[in-house]
Amino acid sequence: MNAPFKNLIAGEWAGGVNASRNINPSNTNDVVGEYAQGTVEDLNNAVAAAKAAFPAWSRTTPQERYDILKKASDEILARKDELGRLLSREEGKTLAEGIGEAGRAGQVFAFFAGECLRLSGEMVPSVRPGVGVEITRDPLGIVGMITPWNFPIAIPAWKIAPALAWGNCVVIKPADLVPGSAWALVDIIQRAGLPKGVLNLVMGRGSVVGQALLEHKDVTAISFTGSVATGRKVAAACIAGNPMKKVQLEMGGKNPLVVLDDADLKVAVEVAVNGAFFSTGQRCTASSRLIVQAGIHDRFVEACIERLKGLSVDDALKAGTHIGPVVDQSQLDQNLKYIQIAKDEGGKLAFGGELLKRDTPGFYLQPALFTETTNAMRISREEVFGPVANIVRVKDYDEALAVANDTEFGLSSGICTTSLKYATHFKRNSEAGMVMVNLPTAGVDYHVPFGGRKGSSYGPREQGAYAKEFYTTVKTAYTLA
Repeated sequence: MNAPFKNLIAGEWAGGVNASRNINPSNTNDVVGEYAQGTVEDLNNAVAAAKAAFPAWSRTTPQERYDILKKASDEILARKDELGRLLSREEGKTLAEGIGEAGRAGQVFAFFAGECLRLSGEMVPSVRPGVGVEITRDPLGIVGMITPWNFPIAIPAWKIAPALAWGNCVVIKPADLVPGSAWALVDIIQRAGLPKGVLNLVMGRGSVVGQALLEHKDVTAISFTGSVATGRKVAAACIAGNPMKKVQLEMGGKNPLVVLDDADLKVAVEVAVNGAFFSTGQRCTASSRLIVQAGIHDRFVEACIERLKGLSVDDALKAGTHIGPVVDQSQLDQNLKYIQIAKDEGGKLAFGGELLKRDTPGFYLQPALFTETTNAMRISREEVFGPVANIVRVKDYDEALAVANDTEFGLSSGICTTSLKYATHFKRNSEAGMVMVNLPTAGVDYHVPFGGRKGSSYGPREQGAYAKEFYTTVKTAYTLA
C-alpha cells in the first residue's frame, strides 16, 4: 500500500498519521487508497491558513480568479475519464455516470470562472438630495463545506467554485466514505494557481473534523449537503455559535413522479426507471414515490417490471452495467430494512429486492419495486436512499397532486402527461423547488438554481448565478457629494 493521501493545509500536503481505507463497493478486496484522518488540530490549522489568506484573496481582480478557475476547469475536463473512473471505483455508480459527473464538475468551474467577470453592483439615487447610494456584494470570509458521498466530485465542485469566484476562502470536509474524488479535485484547483491557504482540505470523521468546523469562531458560513437529521444539527450549531454563522442546507427528498392516464407509456417507464433506480437510487432527487393514475396503472407496472428485468446490476466499471452496487454495508442494511418494512406494512414486492452475487464481492442489490402501497406507509414517507421505489395508485389528477404534495420534503417532483393543462397546473402547484415534465426527477442543469422547499432545503439556492445569494453579502454605501 502506498503512503496515505494527506490533507491540504496552507498550501501543503500535511497530516496522515492516521488513515482510513477507501474500499471499492464493487469489489471489497480492492482498496482505492488510504486517506488521512484529520484531527481538530488539523482543522484549526486549516482555518488559520484560510484566515491569513483571506485579506489578499478577497481583493484579487476578477481576471485573476477567472484565470485560476478556468485553468482548473480545463484540467478537470481533460482528465474526466480518469476522474470518472476513480469516482466510480470509490462510490459505485457506473463508469458512464462517473465520467458524466466528472465532466459536470469541469463545466461548473467553467461557469463560475465566467461569474468572476459578471459580478455587478448598483448605483441608485438616494431619497435625500446630494447623496449617492452604491449597492455591492462582498465575500463572506471563510466558508466551511461538508459534502456527501453520493456525488463526490460534483457537489464539492459546485460549492468550491462559487466560493472562490466571489473571493471567499474555503475549508472543505468531504464524506469520510469517498475522499478520493475530493482529494483529486482539490489537487487540481490548488495547482491551478491558488495562493496558499485559500483552499484547504481536511478529511476525517464528521464527529471530529465536521464538529470542529461547525464550532470554529473564525468560520463565517457553512454549506452542508447530507441527511435531514444531520442538517438540523448543523443549523443548530451555526445559530448557537458566537458569532452566528450563515448556513445553507441541502438535505433529503421523497420525490414524487406522477403518471397520468394520458402519458406516453414508453416515456413514463423510462422516466420512472431512470429517476428511481439509476445511480443505484442514491440521489436526493430520486423518484422514490411513483404516483400512478388507475387507468394506466396495470400497464405501467407491467412495463416497468419488463424494463427492470433488462437492467444489468454489476461491477460499476464493467461494460454494460446499468446499475452499480450500493455504496457500503451500512447503506445496504438500510435498504434491506426498508424492504422488510414495506412488506410488513402490506406492500406487494412486485419485483426485485434480492441480494445478488457477482464475480467480485460487493454490495449488490436487485432494484425493488413495490405496488399496492399508500402514501401513509413508511416506504412513502421516509427516504430510503437506495434502489427502492413504491407505486401509489390514485383515481385522478387532483388526487395525484394532493398525494405528491403530502410529504415533509419538497426537493424535486415530476409528471408524465401529454396534457398541457395538467403539465401547466402541476408546475404551478407542485410544492417542490424543482419540477420536471416528462423528465426524470433526478437530472438538473448546472447554470440554474438547485434546491427545494420544506424539509429538503434551508437557505439560499446552490448553483447558477443564484449561488451568490449565499456566497456573498450585500453592502449598501452612502456618499454625500
